[in-house]
Amino acid sequence: MSTLRHPVGPQPPQVYWRRRLVVGLGLLAVIVIIILIVVRPGTGDPATDPGAGADPEVSETDEAETDPDAQGTGGGPAPCTPDQVVVTPVTDSNSYGPEQQPMLSLTLLNTGAAPCTMEAGSDVQEYVIVSGPDRIWASTDCQDPGVAAPTVLEPGEEKSTTPFSWSRTRSSPGDCDADREQVTAGGATYRLSVSVGEFESEGDVPFLLN
Repeated sequence: MSTLRHPVGPQPPQVYWRRRLVVGLGLLAVIVIIILIVVRPGTGDPATDPGAGADPEVSETDEAETDPDAQGTGGGPAPCTPDQVVVTPVTDSNSYGPEQQPMLSLTLLNTGAAPCTMEAGSDVQEYVIVSGPDRIWASTDCQDPGVAAPTVLEPGEEKSTTPFSWSRTRSSPGDCDADREQVTAGGATYRLSVSVGEFESEGDVPFLLN
């Protein structure tokens, strides 16, 4: 029989088995030490470790938080400020014949570098017509409550309201049901100014009534 399974010698077989076990364990320990020295666990290879030298990804939320002008409350555009919105009164002509009614409107222009939001509905719009120092007419004198319209203005974008006609009559608060007085024509000059809430036109636009 093989001496590997049945040791031969003057000593009892148990002695030879213990010696072989000790020698085997010693060889195993040497092999383990060599493997540990070569592999060095805990040190990743940059060529194969996907996390080695990689920058953390920036999420969309992180990007938005680093730009204070990119968003307002709730992540949308910030509120418009009076210094970035130009409000301009508009008439459809600069001169009107006896039977023509001026069409009035306004435009909003965002001159800033980022989008902004503002209330621009008919509930906050006001159109005022004067002739010299005389206040002739205002849209708010006999206006219905109007409709709110939150509006986002993109940079460089101009938005216009829907034109409406002026009846060429005077107005004042409380005279909405009365017959209104027709204004003077025959080449008289009138001027239109507008506002949208706290946003006011810097100037007015003149027009003639013939």
